[in-house]
Amino acid sequence: MDKRAGPRSQRLSACAGSNPVRRIMVKILVFTEGTIIMHKSKGAIHDYASYVPIGNAAEKLQKWKSQGAELLYLTSRRTPEEVGQIKEVLGRNGFPAGELLFRRKDEEYKDVAEKVVPDILVEDDCESIGGAKEMTITHVSPEIRKRSKSVVVREFGGIDHLPDDVSILGKS
Repeated sequence: MDKRAGPRSQRLSACAGSNPVRRIMVKILVFTEGTIIMHKSKGAIHDYASYVPIGNAAEKLQKWKSQGAELLYLTSRRTPEEVGQIKEVLGRNGFPAGELLFRRKDEEYKDVAEKVVPDILVEDDCESIGGAKEMTITHVSPEIRKRSKSVVVREFGGIDHLPDDVSILGKS
């Protein structure tokens, strides 16, 4: 191997006639309930298996993933059965692959976020349960807060209005 050529990706991008695709490697942690999925009706709040996407959330996340984003999902559910139901909802509705995270015993949302240290944290404003004091970003350590861009959307308002371009999302 010619050591002067540098890393493989650099060699490939320098080939004549190549049209390299710029891959953005960014880790995005997306809260599920209230941010990208929701109950069908008021009476179905605890029927997690029947949850539906908010707007075109699956398509938005597909766009981010196609740009190289690593997607992680964070659910409010804790029991294996309920976590499984949320996983099924995501799969059934075309959400891109990504690990579904949840709080273990004695964990808070901040603990999960601090373990994965996302570049971008997308969550809703928690208006129905108390607002900013209930949001994940409010409770993460200052060090993690500096490293993670917080993107807050209106509860049940979806993410359709967010930029399609991940590099713009990280700056918005």
